[in-house]
Amino acid sequence: MEKDINTPKLRFPKFTAKWEKKKLGEFCKMQAGKFISASEINENYNANLYPCYGGNGLRGYTKKYNQNGKYTLIGRQGAHCGNVILVNGKFYATEHAVVVTLNKDFDTNWIFFLLESLNLNQYSTGLAQPGLSVQTLEKVEAIISTSLTEQQKNSSFFTTIDTKINQLKKKKELLEEYKKGIVQKIFSQELRFKDEKGKEFPKWEKKYGNQVFESVSNKQHNSDLPILAITQGHGAIPRNLIDFKISVTDKSIETYKVVEIGDFIISLRSFQGGIEYSRYNGICSPAYIVLKPILRINDHFFKHYFKTESYITLLNKKIEGIRDGKMVSYNQFSEIELPFPSYNEQTKIANFLSAIDEKTNHCQTQIEQTEKWKKGLLQKMFC
Repeated sequence: MEKDINTPKLRFPKFTAKWEKKKLGEFCKMQAGKFISASEINENYNANLYPCYGGNGLRGYTKKYNQNGKYTLIGRQGAHCGNVILVNGKFYATEHAVVVTLNKDFDTNWIFFLLESLNLNQYSTGLAQPGLSVQTLEKVEAIISTSLTEQQKNSSFFTTIDTKINQLKKKKELLEEYKKGIVQKIFSQELRFKDEKGKEFPKWEKKYGNQVFESVSNKQHNSDLPILAITQGHGAIPRNLIDFKISVTDKSIETYKVVEIGDFIISLRSFQGGIEYSRYNGICSPAYIVLKPILRINDHFFKHYFKTESYITLLNKKIEGIRDGKMVSYNQFSEIELPFPSYNEQTKIANFLSAIDEKTNHCQTQIEQTEKWKKGLLQKMFC
């Protein structure tokens, strides 16, 4: 017997009723949120304020509220166009969100997962500023179950997955908070490590940047090395690994600088996000300053230190008053004193902090894998 095209590829056993094709406007009431000025939004919650949601979720809190209950919100504009979130209780929705309400024959959680499966951003219009109108959303077609029991079964299943994802995100957040706190204690020397025999390591020295690192400008390459993107999120990384596309000429590549594993790079945004580390051999734009150690160091010790809030604060003091986008110079870098523990203590600190990073990265991988698994299931269980 030929399978009904209106039946999902994957469904729980004992449910046999056919699904129906309908436009969202036939079973959903959609209404754009209302304008609220930035001055009326407070970032801090207190008992007299209500959550204020925009296209990307929670924006802050406000005295106003225009909804009370359980609703799905759809992002209307910009990078968050088509985002879907589920909210509960009293809240305010800005003009950047569409509020979706249902009749009693539908499970609110199920509709939330249905809307997630539809990839609503594909229906947006506009290039520079993508947008979704209520009228457009009302015309989007979906295959829906009319069985409330099946809806609730499906929504319960996906809610369990979301709970797991949220637990992983919370774990990652706690690890990041723990590292932030422990880093502050380590580099302020409030927390000290001991050697393998339980003895104190030598007192930390301090050295200026140019006593530890030199600026190098090696352009001896045949343009056959990967071009590195210098990012705050990934450090120095081959462009193809992060889908970073920018056209460069063969002539300009000849002027690019060689970067080796263990080098550091001062980027245009170093005064915001610290100095970047390279785990790759490659070449980078001559606009960047490449730093190579001239003393024996554990490069991962400085990889962690150059990303601390305390070091970034020191960078900002040296470049106070410059315009956004200007690079920290090698001279400015050189004027800042760096902590310089013994090599063995550097290694112990680096290994400890890297172990926290490994746990955090593992957590992020689990999040991505679970989200990918969920996405595949949404496509199969919602046609």
